[in-house]
Amino acid sequence: MMIGPMINSCAIIVGGLLGASLCKFIPKRLQHGLPATFALASVAIGTSMIIKGHNMPVVVMSLILGTAIGELFYFEAGVTKVAAIIQQKINRFLPMPRGLGKTEFSQQFTALIVLFGASGLGVIGAITEGLNGDYKLLLVKSMMDLVTAMIFAIALGPGVVMIAIVQFGVQASLFLLAKPIQPYMDAIAYADFSAVGGIIMLAIGLRIAKIMNFSVVNFLPALLLVLPFSHLWRHVFPS
Repeated sequence: MMIGPMINSCAIIVGGLLGASLCKFIPKRLQHGLPATFALASVAIGTSMIIKGHNMPVVVMSLILGTAIGELFYFEAGVTKVAAIIQQKINRFLPMPRGLGKTEFSQQFTALIVLFGASGLGVIGAITEGLNGDYKLLLVKSMMDLVTAMIFAIALGPGVVMIAIVQFGVQASLFLLAKPIQPYMDAIAYADFSAVGGIIMLAIGLRIAKIMNFSVVNFLPALLLVLPFSHLWRHVFPS
């Protein structure tokens, strides 16, 4: 039974609803200051993950080819369209905070999908539960996501709760794939996987901080390519 993914998704829903409900009582300076802190934290987490990489050529190759796939199939554009549809539907019942435009909402929403759904803790937590039933890592992530969703819902409104659906889909897929990929997730492959995830986390931080508007959703196929590339690299270039 997938206990961790369900708890984690519920935490996002609760946090998002709390943040959207309490936004009128939160000072503006807090609303503007906290996202920058999350951006900095994302950069720090990403940096710590990147330095764990074992074969940097594998990481770079996975990122380049993965991004090319994302660009060719318009992954970012598709998620952006979904974000716009969600915003329109929810706006009928719970309007967005004043001063927030549709473009800004879509940009921030797509970044948050990756931040919540593709975080290192969530990926490892879902795989761990799939392997041995231990959902403690996802329980820790749930507590973090409750606060994170609440903070971002203050700025983006109740639409943040829809990210729970995406995150559940990602974690449920990893839960089911855990046993089939277990033979390939050795220490070196995991290090390269973490490095690719770290680059994506770094891009998310820069995007949230509005320094560089990376198409982070288009990076995600790199996470699927890095495992086979890591094993192929070691076969072709044995150390």
